[in-house]
Amino acid sequence: MTTPAAPAERRVPEAVHRRRWAILGALMLSLLIVVLDNSILNVAIKTISTPAPTGLGATQSELEWAINAYTLVFAGLLFTAGLLGDRLGRKKTLLAGLAVFGIGSALAAESGSPVQLIVFRAIMGLGAAFVMPATLAVLMNVFERDEQPKAIGIWAGGVGLAIAIGPITGGLLLDHFWWGSVFLVNVPIVVLALGLMIWLVPDSRDPRPGRVDPLGVVLSVIGLVLLVYGIIKGGQLADFTDPKVLASSLGGLAVLVLFVLHEKRSDHPSIDIGYFKNRVFSAAIVAITLVFFALMGVTFFSVFYTQSVRGFSPLETGLLMLPLAAAQMIFAPRARLLVDRFGNRATTTAGLLLLSAMLAAFVVLDSDTPIWILEVMFFLMGTGMAHIMTPTSVVIMQALPREKAGSASALSNTFRQVGGALGIAVLGSVLSTAYRNGIEGSLSRVPAGLRHTAGESIEATLGVAHKLGPRGDALVGPANDAFLHAMHVTALWGAGVAVLGAVVAGVFLPGKAPAEPAGEAEPELVTSRD
Repeated sequence: MTTPAAPAERRVPEAVHRRRWAILGALMLSLLIVVLDNSILNVAIKTISTPAPTGLGATQSELEWAINAYTLVFAGLLFTAGLLGDRLGRKKTLLAGLAVFGIGSALAAESGSPVQLIVFRAIMGLGAAFVMPATLAVLMNVFERDEQPKAIGIWAGGVGLAIAIGPITGGLLLDHFWWGSVFLVNVPIVVLALGLMIWLVPDSRDPRPGRVDPLGVVLSVIGLVLLVYGIIKGGQLADFTDPKVLASSLGGLAVLVLFVLHEKRSDHPSIDIGYFKNRVFSAAIVAITLVFFALMGVTFFSVFYTQSVRGFSPLETGLLMLPLAAAQMIFAPRARLLVDRFGNRATTTAGLLLLSAMLAAFVVLDSDTPIWILEVMFFLMGTGMAHIMTPTSVVIMQALPREKAGSASALSNTFRQVGGALGIAVLGSVLSTAYRNGIEGSLSRVPAGLRHTAGESIEATLGVAHKLGPRGDALVGPANDAFLHAMHVTALWGAGVAVLGAVVAGVFLPGKAPAEPAGEAEPELVTSRD
């Protein structure tokens, strides 16, 4: 008589296991507001750049800082937030982060100037830094290892959902309310998420957490801010040899080098450099960083293409972005099936090559290209992203022990956000420089005092043209032509970065997901609650 095989030992308490999908839903709601904020802001960029009372009259560099103030604080504090979650409990830090994010959103909605908006966006980034790593860390501790790829795929699909909801919601709000409503909408979502977190989510922590590294945090934030400021300023001036630009950029690089040296010597580093000795982990981190560098930089200008050149409203722009989001929602949860069949290397490399091809395809767009072509491009971009985010997230999260889930999640998100910030800064500067070079020859009819401002961006040129009345009508055509040329140049830069990511993935990622060693015990990290 044969004895039935004993079921695999469960590492997650039964009470938590039963409600794991409800917990995932609550975590995705928290993720939703973090991603939703940036996707809403994308369609509001043009409105915020419009002079008061409609907007704040923000320049392109101020708009870049409104985006990057959030991203830099977010990226600079993510790893520290992950360590604090590992030490104090992920649920506590998640609740605190949601509360700070909600307060920052309410303040941003009432901003009276671009500077105030930048400051309040930084506060939102502070809250988001504690939300994002905690969501993935909790996920890793409420799902058994065999279900983690499926759960991460659904989690990644939640990003697509936020990308879909954000622009449409932003467009609807801007059609009926003032620009600040795109931030105020976060507040009720935060309240709902807080209630669900308190009710559903168990607490978890690392039984052997690392100490916080204040000096490392300060060095990383200062280095990133100086570097990004120099890049943005260089694009604004169309002169990267300007002494202020060089001083800021080189100073930022020097501080970041000092940060790395400090981390290597510290016995309680903000980022454990030892993690990067794992070749697969490092390759996945580099791939996801380059992807967001390319994607964030290119999507920054796509809003100006649809609204400024093509004349679509914010709501219509949001609807035009639906294919990008729909593809992520459809394919992200299913990407694990391709990984199971072909491995991480083939799946991720194919996704990166598809994304690169779609970024390069922006060169075919002009002022009267059939809009369905852009829709197909967005759908294929989303398809590529779905087959990059899911496998790389799984590789990163499973490369480290379960009790280090907060650190792994924080590292992944840190490099993703840094990649996005640098993408907006670098590719935004490429766009600014190419646009200024293209429009300068047409600004001779503009009063001398307005020429520099008029050359900053297409919105600045169109704003000056509007002030000039009938005399300014002759600027509209050259502004559109200069922007289209600048967009084509920037898109090719983004495509090149994505190709570099494909090379990294193709060389270093594994052909098949590594199997879990048999019999390896892991500590129980969540508190059971009936």
